[in-house]
Amino acid sequence: HEGKKPHKCSICDQSFSKKEYLKRHIDSVHEKKKPHKCSICDYSFSLKGNLGQHIQSVHEDKKHTCSICDRSFSQKGKLKQHTDSVHEGKKPHKCSICDQSFLQKGHLKRHVDSVHERKKPHKCPICDYSFSNTEHLKRHIDSVHDGKKPHKCSICDISFSRKGSLKIHIQYVHEGNK
Repeated sequence: HEGKKPHKCSICDQSFSKKEYLKRHIDSVHEKKKPHKCSICDYSFSLKGNLGQHIQSVHEDKKHTCSICDRSFSQKGKLKQHTDSVHEGKKPHKCSICDQSFLQKGHLKRHVDSVHERKKPHKCPICDYSFSNTEHLKRHIDSVHDGKKPHKCSICDISFSRKGSLKIHIQYVHEGNK
């Protein structure tokens, strides 16, 4: 293989080395097909392998613990990624535009697409707002359209859709930080 990717997505211009990879991309990214459902929490995935990773990381014991900060991971590789980036500062993939660095090549590509090329291929089916990745789209639907606010203040019972918003609330309202 010489890195050739002749199969191009007509929706977002992403290219693939095999036709089956292009089909899988269209099914999961653009048509939002998620046939693999978790039997424990009903979360769905487009790829069977992602379902397996989900079960392992969310529902099974996290056997690999960081010796520096005690954070636990279900996979040895995820622990290594954590150690490399968080504790050793390894981020070999540098952005040629802004010099930001990333541990994984895919994270660099996502950064360039969303920050520098302003690509937002993931459209909300309810309000047509667009997002650079599926995680942000899901968070938008959960908080804006479904009204989910899982992060509850233990002091005054107000709830927030994002953990960071709860943290800021506690700092400013309850701890008096200005």
